Amino acid sequence: MSVENKARVLTVWLWAAVALSLLSWIAVGYPWPICVLAVAPLLAPLQGLVRGRRYTYAWATLFTIPYLIFALTELLVNPAARWVASFSLLLVFGWFCTMMIGLPGMCAPMWRATMRARRS
Repeated sequence: MSVENKARVLTVWLWAAVALSLLSWIAVGYPWPICVLAVAPLLAPLQGLVRGRRYTYAWATLFTIPYLIFALTELLVNPAARWVASFSLLLVFGWFCTMMIGLPGMCAPMWRATMRARRS
């Protein structure tokens, strides 16, 4: 299994872990409808992540930014939620990193084909 395939599998698993970590905010007092609404946008890139589409990996990295900001803010401000916030921050950052690791490998075959076409 190549590094890109491993990164793709890990990306999907971390996506699921991030979704579950957002639902774990119920344990620190957030209402469950808000937690479910926080998970809903994560469903948008799921199909592209599973299929390994490079454009999905490119724009899904932007999805991590609000979750990173939320987890970092709660980590700094809310002492009661620090354990959940640190766990969420770690998972979201890991999800972001695996998408960035998998992205160059997806672009390489297309880049090689483009370079071959230009040479001939």
